[in-house]
Amino acid sequence: MTNMNLSAEQIQSNWEKLIGYINTYISDPRREKLLDFYNKFEDRIIMMPASHKKEYHNAFPGGYVDHVNRVIEAALEINKVWLMFGAKENYTVEELVFSALNHDLGKMGDSEHESYIPQTDQWRKDKLGEDYMHNKQIAFASVPDRGLFLLQEHDIKYTFNEMVAIQTHDGLYDPANEKYLKSYMPETKPRTSLPFIVHQADMMAARVEFEKEWLDKFEQPQKSPSKKTNVNMKTKTLGSIKSEGLKNMLNSL
Repeated sequence: MTNMNLSAEQIQSNWEKLIGYINTYISDPRREKLLDFYNKFEDRIIMMPASHKKEYHNAFPGGYVDHVNRVIEAALEINKVWLMFGAKENYTVEELVFSALNHDLGKMGDSEHESYIPQTDQWRKDKLGEDYMHNKQIAFASVPDRGLFLLQEHDIKYTFNEMVAIQTHDGLYDPANEKYLKSYMPETKPRTSLPFIVHQADMMAARVEFEKEWLDKFEQPQKSPSKKTNVNMKTKTLGSIKSEGLKNMLNSL
């Protein structure tokens, strides 16, 4: 398995890149409010994992920002493909980047407590790959709901398009999104392609992170049976055949 632990330099570089996306794509006054928010919680967000379990993705210090940057970059590129194929540009690039930037914001916890804290159960850490556990001091909320709450709590406004994109970024993997994404009536379908683009970007980023962390483990070359093993298997097979004609035929192969 590839070691995905990030160096201190990589963690700092990823943080600067994330702040750069805010400065580049988000307009005032939201830009200033977002910068205030992210700078306020920098010490927490910069070291957050993207998930609590190794089998998921980016479950290591700095994994959250690494994932968010990848989702932003993927969303910008996927957006070009959608437009090239004729999708209506009835949302802004700012809405696209804002949604990608904050799609997983609820994973940071609330204003007082972290969501992911170091796992204290050694058995779960060793056997289940859970390097982190959920902080029981925090009341339950889904990741999108908590993220949207955090934004409004800090007076960061979002558009209707951004709300739906953040709410549904997990696509139909989250049954709660069926009301938005599993409609058979034109009037109740999303009015823009933004939710689908953000979902595809998130899914692509998570898949790439899975491949980097895990795929090599399953691609080890399989050893071919040795000649001795083949001979033993053939001898065992021939010994179980009673027909001399069939035995002679197989023995000649």
